[in-house]
Amino acid sequence: MLDSKTAPPSVGTESAAVTRPSLAILRRKPVERLVAEGGQGEGGSLRRSLTMWQLTMISIGATLGTGIFVVLGEAAPLAGPAVTISFVIAGLTALFSALSYAELAGSIPVSGSSYSYAYATMGELIAWICGWCLVLEYAVSVSAVAVGWGQYLNELLEGTIGVTIPQAVSAPLGEGGFVNLPALIVVLLAMVFLMGGAKESARINTIMVTVKIVTLLLFIGIGFMGIKAGNYAPLAPLGVTGISAAAATLFFSYIGFDAASTAGEEAKNPKRDLPRAIMLSLLIVTVLYCVVALVAVGAMPWQDFKGTEAALAQIMTDVTGQSFWGVVLAAGAVVAIASVVFAVLYGQTRILFAMSRDGLIPKVFAKVNPKTGAPRANTVIVSLFCGTLAAFIPLGELANATSIGTLFAFALVNVAVIILRYKRPEMNRTFKVMLFPVTPILGFGFCAYLMYSLPGITWLWFAGWMVLGLVFYFLYGIRRSRLATEATAEK
Repeated sequence: MLDSKTAPPSVGTESAAVTRPSLAILRRKPVERLVAEGGQGEGGSLRRSLTMWQLTMISIGATLGTGIFVVLGEAAPLAGPAVTISFVIAGLTALFSALSYAELAGSIPVSGSSYSYAYATMGELIAWICGWCLVLEYAVSVSAVAVGWGQYLNELLEGTIGVTIPQAVSAPLGEGGFVNLPALIVVLLAMVFLMGGAKESARINTIMVTVKIVTLLLFIGIGFMGIKAGNYAPLAPLGVTGISAAAATLFFSYIGFDAASTAGEEAKNPKRDLPRAIMLSLLIVTVLYCVVALVAVGAMPWQDFKGTEAALAQIMTDVTGQSFWGVVLAAGAVVAIASVVFAVLYGQTRILFAMSRDGLIPKVFAKVNPKTGAPRANTVIVSLFCGTLAAFIPLGELANATSIGTLFAFALVNVAVIILRYKRPEMNRTFKVMLFPVTPILGFGFCAYLMYSLPGITWLWFAGWMVLGLVFYFLYGIRRSRLATEATAEK
């Protein structure tokens, strides 16, 4: 790995070559420099302590649970029994993009994920747009999942001590309450654990991931006994449109492998382990999602999913006729969904760390605590922001907003892998996309199709978010970026 003080001549040459304001948005950050700066922050450095297994657990932790425990209640009414097909479509879309992620993660093992890949291939403005989408993807995903956590917590409390949290403080505005206090609490708990550092956080995450895998396997075993063939007919009551809409809603459930790529600067052997962790986690998650969804819609009529965010616990109770199993499922879901909040929140802080180090956002996000090797101030700020969203915004809007941000970022990754293959064919790649360039082209096409399937209101939210991001970039980032200040100093 190159030392930051011995960066190749091309580092300075490329950044200084684009100095005119009209070309500033096109300046790129060389791959060698991205790798050389790995782990470096303000006042300290991130620590390389994560193994391949821990990276896989981070990826699964950020993925497994979200779509099946929470958003199944949103997707099943759209696709009917064909919701399993929706999971397959979303998973296939994720697979094409995951292959591109695996190649880039092995070639550019840094914390910025697709933001950094775009910076190296498509220039600063596109990198900023991608990073801004990742903020939407991660921050809103944390909030969306936290909302569902409160629903399962209520199921657990009712089944164990016979009480529930009053709706006024367990539901957001517009859904019968004023604030979702449980959602805020789970985000703050994740914040506390993350402040201990990556190694300690990874251990906690592994325990939680194990619990949720066991919980889902238990659901499959019990739910299978309640399957009724009549529940699968008609297979697609709302047609192909419903299947596509459900797939677009569910897609944010697959962002876990992106979270693994954000650990590039804390992995012991990122070039080898990141591609393996990305592909292994996607395989495990997709299989579990599809099997659980197939059992769920077979055990409960698809119409009954509407309005419930704790469907799996309800199915367990209905099938067995005993509330005990519903309580067990709810307990597992509480742990499972908390691990998603935990892992996705981790990914968000590392992306902002990379953007801050590049000067595009304030330096406070790149400050690292020298004792723990964790960006503590970054973690606190992100947690408070996500917790506030979770406390006051309904789940449905959050899920769709996350999907469109995710799809846009993934589409750019597929473009980035094509550009880097042609511009840097000599680069050492520990993993290569199969059937290049067909695979990344298909990945881009699938992402575009699912974006098209999202409702108009989601596009309006996305457009507003993009406008806000561009305003921030042209008022702050374009002048404060490290490449800009270095170019000015060289004049």
